[in-house]
Amino acid sequence: MSDEKNFSDNLDDKTDKAKEGAKKAGDKAGEFAQGAKEKAKDFAEEAKETASEFTESAKETFGSGENKKVLAGILAILLGSLGVHKFILGYNKEGIILLVTTLVLGTVTCGFGAGLTYLVGLVEGIIYLTKSDEDFYNTYQVGKKPWF
Repeated sequence: MSDEKNFSDNLDDKTDKAKEGAKKAGDKAGEFAQGAKEKAKDFAEEAKETASEFTESAKETFGSGENKKVLAGILAILLGSLGVHKFILGYNKEGIILLVTTLVLGTVTCGFGAGLTYLVGLVEGIIYLTKSDEDFYNTYQVGKKPWF
């Protein structure tokens, strides 16, 4: 009978240890889940804040005339060979390239080079004016796509 009692006591001890281990593991998993929940909540708040800032900025831009689509499109058609539309959009390097190309090639080729740069401006002006406000803003003002 004492063997049975020892076996029963050992079994009870092991069961108690297993219960304690399971409880510790459960507590640890609960702490981990709580940490993950807090991190997810922080991330969600940050994402909402960023989206709100972007939306607010886009509304201000479209409402305040900062979207330079019409101005850049008309200047590209009228003065495209001088690169004025590039300067309006903030593409100074590209504007200088068009201006210098027009002046140098226009002088060397008796105006033929200037005609080619005018065609570039004309095509860009048409592209600018046919895009929606959102597409233009995302492509040329946010995305900074300098050519076509």
